[in-house]
Amino acid sequence: MNVNQSAPPVPPFGQPQPIYPGYHQSSYGGQPGSTAPPIPYGAYNGPVPGYQQTPPQGMSRAPPSSGAPPASTAQAPCGQATYGQFGQGDVQNGPSSTVQMQRLPGSQPFGSSLAPVVSQPAVLQPYGPPPTSAQVTTQLAGMQISGAVAPAPPTSGLGYGSFGPARGPQPNYGSPYPGAPTFGSQPGPPQPLPPKRLDPDAIPSPQLNELPPQQKTRHRIDPDAIPSPIQVIEDDRNNRGTEPFVTGVRGQVPPLVTTNFLVKDQGNASPRYIRCTSYNIPCTSDMAKQAQVPLAAVIKPLARLPPEEASPYVVDHGESGPLRCNRCKAYMCPFMQFIEGGRRFQCCFCSCINDVPPQYFQHLDHTGKRVDAYDRPELSLGSYEFLATVDYCKNNKFPSPPAFIFMIDVSYNAIRTGLVRLLCEELKSLLDFLPREGGAEESAIRVGFVTYNKVLHFYNVKSSLAQPQMMVVSDVADMFVPLLDGFLVNVNESRAVITSLLDQIPDMFADTRETETVFAPVIQAGMEALKAAECAGKLFLFHTSLPMAEAPGKLKNRDDRKLINTDKEKTLFQPQTGAYQTLAKECVAQGCCVDLFLFPNQYVDVATLSVVPQLTGGSVYKYACFQVENDQERFLSDLRRDVQKVVGFDAVMRVRTSTGIRAVDFFGAFYMSNTTDVELAGLDGDKTVTVEFKHDDRLNEESGALLQCALLYTSCAGQRRLRIHNLALNCCTQLADLYRNCETDTLINYMAKLAYRGVLNSPLKAVRDTLITQCAQILACYRKNCASPSSAGQLILPECMKLLPVYLNCVLKSDVLQPGAEVTTDDRAYVRQLVTSMDVAETNVFFYPRLLPLTKSPIESTTEPPAVRASEERLSNGDVYLLENGLNLFLWVGASVQQGVVQSLFSVSSFSQITSGLSVLPVLDNPLSKKVRDLIDSLRAQRSRYMKLIVVKQEDKLEMLFKNFLVEDKSLSGGASYVDFLCHMHKEIRQLLS
Repeated sequence: MNVNQSAPPVPPFGQPQPIYPGYHQSSYGGQPGSTAPPIPYGAYNGPVPGYQQTPPQGMSRAPPSSGAPPASTAQAPCGQATYGQFGQGDVQNGPSSTVQMQRLPGSQPFGSSLAPVVSQPAVLQPYGPPPTSAQVTTQLAGMQISGAVAPAPPTSGLGYGSFGPARGPQPNYGSPYPGAPTFGSQPGPPQPLPPKRLDPDAIPSPQLNELPPQQKTRHRIDPDAIPSPIQVIEDDRNNRGTEPFVTGVRGQVPPLVTTNFLVKDQGNASPRYIRCTSYNIPCTSDMAKQAQVPLAAVIKPLARLPPEEASPYVVDHGESGPLRCNRCKAYMCPFMQFIEGGRRFQCCFCSCINDVPPQYFQHLDHTGKRVDAYDRPELSLGSYEFLATVDYCKNNKFPSPPAFIFMIDVSYNAIRTGLVRLLCEELKSLLDFLPREGGAEESAIRVGFVTYNKVLHFYNVKSSLAQPQMMVVSDVADMFVPLLDGFLVNVNESRAVITSLLDQIPDMFADTRETETVFAPVIQAGMEALKAAECAGKLFLFHTSLPMAEAPGKLKNRDDRKLINTDKEKTLFQPQTGAYQTLAKECVAQGCCVDLFLFPNQYVDVATLSVVPQLTGGSVYKYACFQVENDQERFLSDLRRDVQKVVGFDAVMRVRTSTGIRAVDFFGAFYMSNTTDVELAGLDGDKTVTVEFKHDDRLNEESGALLQCALLYTSCAGQRRLRIHNLALNCCTQLADLYRNCETDTLINYMAKLAYRGVLNSPLKAVRDTLITQCAQILACYRKNCASPSSAGQLILPECMKLLPVYLNCVLKSDVLQPGAEVTTDDRAYVRQLVTSMDVAETNVFFYPRLLPLTKSPIESTTEPPAVRASEERLSNGDVYLLENGLNLFLWVGASVQQGVVQSLFSVSSFSQITSGLSVLPVLDNPLSKKVRDLIDSLRAQRSRYMKLIVVKQEDKLEMLFKNFLVEDKSLSGGASYVDFLCHMHKEIRQLLS
């Protein structure tokens, strides 16, 4: 056996390592007695109507478990709360977060009019290893609210955002009526309400467009008293970002995706490759159904690692190939059990006894472990690669190196915008950076070129030619490749001819008036070329308009916004014709991956055009209303990264599990011709495959559960390889163990993908309701089975799921599930297919953007400034903020920002002189300018797509776009604020429990 890297010494497998250095209980969100800073107030998008801007008077903590109303409420100074005792009596199964809610007098029990009542928080357990000695709770103190509202009529299947039907003005009954239930009490029989004058201001309305012109705000919720994503992220960084994450212990929950940490592989795959919704699986299917926690893994088989971590070792077993189980075909891994002195091994997945081949035999030590275990990556590491034998290749023949084909739209739109000239200029230098294997001097990838409008032009760029030759195929209904020799060439050999071609293309079509384009025949041509060359590869398609020319795959404009919020809305996400699915299937069989770069000025039907990239494992990039001066940096950056990234071609992925569970559902950019094999024409380091598991038998708590992901692929050099990732999980018989070992970020990744697939077949309202119901069932099950008895007025959340409501609300408010008026049909389809293959880190920042204040931290500081919560209340008009979500990047400038800051960043003397919508900061020689530009570069480097900067001034028209990303606030499209949604979740949980 040859290992092409010398393995570092590996500590004994399975030995527990200290994972939580310096772990301590920290205070959460502030201490009693602190006063809230004044809230800057700009254009309206902030506090929910019905609340006033100052913290409410007289907060106190209700008794933790009494159902009766408090006898008296001690008045405390503003912003301060009186607390009861947190004793051992509050303890049951690990930590929870408790949020206490209050019903408005006269309303239905937690109906459509809810006021959560909030105090300064008590000490709360930080996000980290769960303590076992005490359940620590945060109480939101009770408080009377003078305005009351009439009960809302009962509704079924509440829609998200509007928690109840749209209401006209309702009676306002002034002070609480006699017998109204007070905070913490059990609801009594409904009392008749005397009719009084109408006062619509008393009704907190979930829909922004229902608001009267002027609001009489009443009580402001203290946002510090509800779980903060920023606090959770910060605690995890402090607790788990300093020591390496050692993977030797089964069922360990890794640090959050937002924490920078190093991984030491000691037998389980790194969380960079696999993340699970729970690391402790219920032993029975009944228990899993009761909890409703989805059991899923987000797998990123070719994930890029930081420079400090070694790539997986490549193991060559020669002609015999990798060792596998005879029955279930699982590959050799650290969990296989060697028996009979090492002559046989028992499969850890199916328990089959297998003979060990003579060339693989080795003696066992006194513990029953092979003496060479630490010399063999497949016996000591969670991730490694095998060189595949000819048996793993198509037609029992080793593959040729892959090819890249660049297919350029040369219609009038593409020429007019300058796109063609820009692209041809860039390709001249970019072809030097094609991906290459290890230490290879040059890439083995061959390249070809096609241009097209209504017809296709192929180019012969053979090295022996003095000039490139063009061949035109006008019969697009019966596509064929007019040349084989000279179409796919080695870049270095044909350098002069390629350069000549790229110089000529923009001039050749400079006077074109052709506006019609084809699309499906272009993909067909690329696929046929790869088939003729007997290799896999990738097509890079640069396309500008709806393909309306007479040809297979011709589309019509079907953009109809009247379908939004109707039962036919799902058709907007479905492809217009089945022709593209058929084409994609042929591409996958050939190992032809398609990356699509779109430059539309109007509707292009992304839902249909993205089918082939989606099913072949490719990517879609979209640059609406492309202008060279504004968009070239973004486009060229995306193109460079896309061309240079390492890709596995002609890939098949299989996920095996130990007895008791099996993979039942898959999400991502791939094709499946059967129920087990994920087929990918191409797979790069950004793409994930999400797998859901279900029980098919009882699991054993002692032996746990195992996953093995095996990816067979062709490398950039044409080498056939198998990449293996193994992960061992715990199994539990107690629900508390399940809830203690969940990961919210992975749960949200799975739930978003499930919902985004759901919109293809179901009305949006049904998809949103399903998400809310599942989340409520998860939290209600915890409340019922794992939390200590307490008043129904308390919202109790599991410690590691306390952010589930806020993140779920962000998913529900996303453009796919709750579109605003300005969101186009194409944009929704684009985002939908983008999220389908995102990893956990990308969905985390996509749904809950990062908001970074730029002038608060010292200028000399080299670290990123600490983020603040994504809410308008957190913006100070004297500061400058960066907001990023992986696709968008905003620089928000407050109206009262210091003149020196304006001068340092924009080289103008006052706020009014800043150009709104600016996309490039001037390069100025001062510390602040350098710091902000370095931070922007750093944020872009962390993301898989280039984020174009947009400068937004306070109270400018662009500010509405920016505020759309302040996800804790109510959205313009009707999505609820975080506080309102928390109230709604509490109502749903109470309904389930009652």
